[in-house]
Amino acid sequence: MKKIFTKIGAFILIAIFISACNSIKRVPEGQFLLTKNKVFQDNKLITDEIVLDQLSQKPNTKIIGVPFFLNLYNLANPNPDSTFQSKFKNNPKKYKRMSRWLSAKQVDQLGKSFWYSGIHNFLKKIGEAPVIFEKTKAEKSLTRLKYYYFNKGYFDVKATYTFDSISTKKGTAKYTINRGKPYIIDSLKATIYTPVLDSLYTTTKNMSFISIGKQYKTEDFENEKNRITTHFRNNGAYFFQPNNITFDIDTINKKNKANINLKVSNYSYQEQDSTRTVPFQLFKISDVKIFTDYSAADPNAKITDSITYNNFNLYSKSKLKYKPYAITDAIFITKGGLFSDAKTTLTSRYLSNLKIFNYPSILYEVDKKDTTNQSLIAKIYLTPRKKYSFGLSFDITHSNIQNIGITFSPTISIRNVFNGAETLEFSGRANMGSSKDFANPNNIFFNASEYGLDLKLHFPRIVVPFNTERIIPKSMIPSTLLTTGFSTQKNIGLDKENFTGSISYNWTPKKNNTARFDLLNAQFVRNLNPKNYFNVYSSSYKVLNTLAKNPSYNVNQNYFDAKNNLIIESGTNGFIQDAIGTNAIIPTSSLDYATIKSIEERRIRLTENDFILATSFSFTKTNKKDLSDKNFFLFKTKIESAGSVLSLFANVTNLDKTSNNRYKIFNLEYSEYIKTEFDFIKLWDLSREKVIAIRSFFGIAIPFGNSNDIPFSKSYYSGGSNDNRAWQPYSLGPGSTGGINDFNEANMKIALSSEFRFKLLGSLKGAIFADAGNIWNVLDNTKDTKATFSRIKDLENIALGSGFGLRYDLGLFVFRLDLGFKTYNPAYETGNRWLKDYNFARSVLNFGINYPF
Repeated sequence: MKKIFTKIGAFILIAIFISACNSIKRVPEGQFLLTKNKVFQDNKLITDEIVLDQLSQKPNTKIIGVPFFLNLYNLANPNPDSTFQSKFKNNPKKYKRMSRWLSAKQVDQLGKSFWYSGIHNFLKKIGEAPVIFEKTKAEKSLTRLKYYYFNKGYFDVKATYTFDSISTKKGTAKYTINRGKPYIIDSLKATIYTPVLDSLYTTTKNMSFISIGKQYKTEDFENEKNRITTHFRNNGAYFFQPNNITFDIDTINKKNKANINLKVSNYSYQEQDSTRTVPFQLFKISDVKIFTDYSAADPNAKITDSITYNNFNLYSKSKLKYKPYAITDAIFITKGGLFSDAKTTLTSRYLSNLKIFNYPSILYEVDKKDTTNQSLIAKIYLTPRKKYSFGLSFDITHSNIQNIGITFSPTISIRNVFNGAETLEFSGRANMGSSKDFANPNNIFFNASEYGLDLKLHFPRIVVPFNTERIIPKSMIPSTLLTTGFSTQKNIGLDKENFTGSISYNWTPKKNNTARFDLLNAQFVRNLNPKNYFNVYSSSYKVLNTLAKNPSYNVNQNYFDAKNNLIIESGTNGFIQDAIGTNAIIPTSSLDYATIKSIEERRIRLTENDFILATSFSFTKTNKKDLSDKNFFLFKTKIESAGSVLSLFANVTNLDKTSNNRYKIFNLEYSEYIKTEFDFIKLWDLSREKVIAIRSFFGIAIPFGNSNDIPFSKSYYSGGSNDNRAWQPYSLGPGSTGGINDFNEANMKIALSSEFRFKLLGSLKGAIFADAGNIWNVLDNTKDTKATFSRIKDLENIALGSGFGLRYDLGLFVFRLDLGFKTYNPAYETGNRWLKDYNFARSVLNFGINYPF
């Protein structure tokens, strides 16, 4: 089957390549295919993407220099109906022969079939028609270029174009721009007719986007208009709008200089049939009214309960269900304060973050009781969500552990549980899985299971016994999350019980920045079936079994079963103890001794119970505007420390150490390490739904004190649908070892990925990607030099995978399929690593939900 797919793929690529030689086959006589745009700025060729975007015509999209989509379009028959007509309709004898074993109606319908019509329409839809050079569009490009440079201050810009044919029906458009000298701001004055606004302007004049000696740029004037408007409206100018600001630009009798007069008009409004103009007033808030159970279906419902708290008036149609501070802490609009757009927005964000109301409505009206006409009444309408809500998710999964898994996740949320806007959430999960690799004596299809229960309690404030307002003000929208959970696995790996609990604080220091501090994050992992180790980690068992069969070692025959294989667990343990134990009786070679010792050390590490008590801090920064934004960056970092508090307690209380020089808490050796991670993602929107995305990741976890290795749950692995897609999960590394274990992991990771995304047809998108990275052991007890990172030269063991993929956008999520090829494999000897496995037979197919980064 793989060979068939290989041949089909090769055929398609060859067909496209051949058609590339005739890219002008759909270009009409007397016209030219636009192959390239060249823009010369002051006699210098430029490649500035922003400048090139001003051009109305752009050549067909190229991938690695090949007009791929044009070639697909050229493969299509431009008029399949006429081809069918000439083949059958205009050939009566052939038509008659076909009609003998197909009816005439069926023969007629062949013209609409996929092979005669559908495939050609499909190719035309996903392909690109040839871009034919048009003079009208070139002239439009000149206009746009002039407008672009004019807005940069080049008022005397001149632009021309020429079109040069480079071969039959092909040509290049050449645009020549002579900018001239830019205009410089020579003087700047402000004419503001309202005295109070003039005073406000003066306070932030030094922050202006426009200044003397600076080159004229239209965007600076727009930014200055928005800056002034924001400043005025955040300081009480309720009726002020951007159109109240104009600029007079005087260049008469000036050589490349401009005099700027910034004008701010008075307030104009309609009064009956006439227009009145008066100075702007700065409005203060005279009252804040909060309607806690507003319903748009019954807006005039009678108020039956109210309370005044800290100058806020709270109203309710029934008995008030909230502690006043729970709501007023989220209100930044205060009585006696000036009207402010910023405070209105912040109030909306905080109220939404409470998660007990729908998005709030905040309205202002002029207070008619104020004879000076300078007061506003703020009315905040809150519509409560249902106190109880129930959710249920259902998933079907496939992984390297389970052939098929069915997961149910019910969730119950209780809002305002203590009348302080808290949210309590109970969630459960039940997974039933099937795998031929699991023990299954009764031949049951669903032979594995996992059950869990989690509890989360969310507080919309920092919960500590002291005031944190000076450190984390409420404008940062702080919250506290308490979580606890329990899960148990049966017939999955070693079978585990997992207990977790955490106290975490979240806040937003600035817009698009988030911070999280986990004061305590506890995890206890208990292995229920450690005797199953060699059944799960079969690669280790195979190595051990092979060594045990060495006739020179004369291994005890009681360790083997009827098929002469080591019995799990009595035989494997017996052989290990005889080979490397205190009273070893098998004279193994030094190499075999090291191999068996390494297997045993890994078995002990992966079967021992883990107790982790960690503290961590995470920070995220992004400039992403919304979900549709495709031109942004995202930076995440985290530092985590585990076990230090427990070690301090052990030292203070003089706890005794175990035989391997470790402390025990609750009769369990705890983990001690420090871990840090850096993750950076950047996307560039190239227009036409083409995007370049990159990601870089570095993480390292260093054991110390009470540990000489990292718990499996805190280690790193490489490979999989969101990592290096040319390798399966856990199959890459560490270092150049070649992934010899079943679940390869280490305590340091480097990952680099890049992806070019483009549109194919409608919601179907394509991608070409390259992934690089690996994992290594560093500063732990691993002795294998192939697996450890000890010098810069070890970076030569970074693996490289490349490939292509398809994405189908379903709106709520993206279904993803990627085919990865091992391009550079560090598992091979130096000099034999490139393209050794670059074929379909050794490719890796990954399924995923949403983009990998």
